[in-house]
Amino acid sequence: MHVQDTHWSSAAAIAPGGGVMSAATGNGRADQARTTPLRVDAQRNLEHVLRAAREVFGELGYGAPMEDVARRARVGVGTVYRRFPSKDVLVRRIAEEETARLAEQARTALGQEEEPWSALSRFLRTSVASGAGRLLPPQVLRVSSDGSVGSVGSVEEPRVPQQRVQPEAGELRLVADEAAVVADGSAAGALLEVVGQLVERARAAGELRADVSVSDVLLVIATAAPSLPDAAQQAAASARLLDILLEGLRSRPA
Repeated sequence: MHVQDTHWSSAAAIAPGGGVMSAATGNGRADQARTTPLRVDAQRNLEHVLRAAREVFGELGYGAPMEDVARRARVGVGTVYRRFPSKDVLVRRIAEEETARLAEQARTALGQEEEPWSALSRFLRTSVASGAGRLLPPQVLRVSSDGSVGSVGSVEEPRVPQQRVQPEAGELRLVADEAAVVADGSAAGALLEVVGQLVERARAAGELRADVSVSDVLLVIATAAPSLPDAAQQAAASARLLDILLEGLRSRPA
């Protein structure tokens, strides 16, 4: 798993439909944001850049340079920077899209599977097969070894009260950074909430170990999606590793 922290810039954003939205500041106040529609060729280049960024960041992590993204997209690095003024903006776009996609997969499993364990396992299998774990934002995939649950607890725990259980001292615990939920509330916050519902249903049915948290489920997604050079080998390794991890999540009769 290659996950590296990056500073999230708010200087520019990508507007819905792919246009670039910018805000110029003056006298401490932001001017009205403007969106510029893209030409057909510019829209095509944007799609190439986004696809390349997903591939490169999925393989190398968010620390991969913009030049690698441009090379994979077969465009000049200047073209990448015209669409994304900084690497931070591109990383945020990819991370938000991946987080939203993962939340949608969780909603689908929750809505289409009646059995709690089937819903949770379906979500995990779909997510791992899509390679989503390699593109989750670093704020969601922040592992703490000091046993703390992080500042996000006060934001998310009222909706997922089961996560109040404190881990044992020294236990690795995946925590979500408050900034991710505040800045990307429609993505990271929604993901934590819907996965919390999957976890609670499986726990209430007695099919999930009582000590398994939302954080553990996200960690499974991240670790069960290795990046291997051969696609067939990668799929086989992911499926095998996920089978083992799912067995570890299930509760056992006393």
